[in-house]
Order: sequence, then structure tokens, then C-alpha cells
Amino acid sequence: MNEQFLPVFIQIVCAVGFAAVALGLSVALGKSARRNAMKDTAYECGMLPIGDGAPRFSVKFYLVAMLFVIFDIEVVFMYPWAVQFRDLVHHGDPTALVSIAGFAGILAFAYVYALKKGALTWK
Repeated sequence: MNEQFLPVFIQIVCAVGFAAVALGLSVALGKSARRNAMKDTAYECGMLPIGDGAPRFSVKFYLVAMLFVIFDIEVVFMYPWAVQFRDLVHHGDPTALVSIAGFAGILAFAYVYALKKGALTWK
């Protein structure tokens, strides 16, 4: 049983050893920089960092982004079906067409619901 885990153990030892050697060499050979307040400030293209770093986004932006991801994933689910469509129809399997029609129907219903709620309008 222990012989089976020997390669895994050797790889773990090599990984930890490499990380330790890399960190040790960087500390030993690297320049020792003295820290001060000026070096610890954020560099913003020569401008003093005053105020918030980034403007706030509207919740509408995140809602549209989530809807895009959801509908994009739905298209990814349809892709394997489209690739195999010819083989599915050739074998005379009606469940393939019915299942994708149901899937597309649920997707269309969700899209119409999002439109009716105004989730995709920019204001």
C-alpha cells in the first residue's frame, strides 16, 4: 500500500523543497529595501491617490452581466446537442427534438420574463 503512494510523496517533497529553496534564495540574494512612507504609497500614474479608487457601478450593470452569463451558459448547453443533431435525427429519436424544444422554451420564457421586468433596459 505504501509503495503506491511513494511517487505522490516524492512529488510533494520536491514541490515543497522547490518552494523553500526559491523563497530562501530570493531572501538571501535580493536587495534589502528600506521601507518608508513614500515607498508604501500607491502609485497612480504620477498622481496622488486621493479619494475612491473606482467609481460605483449601478446594480443594473451587475444584473445585466448576470443575465448575460446565464444566457451564454444556456447557449453552451445547446452546442453539444447541435453537434449531434444529425446523428440523433438519423436514428429516429424524437426525444432529442422534444427535449431541446422544451429547453429552448424555458429559455425563451426566461428571456421574455427579463424583458417584461425591464432587466435589459438601460436607464
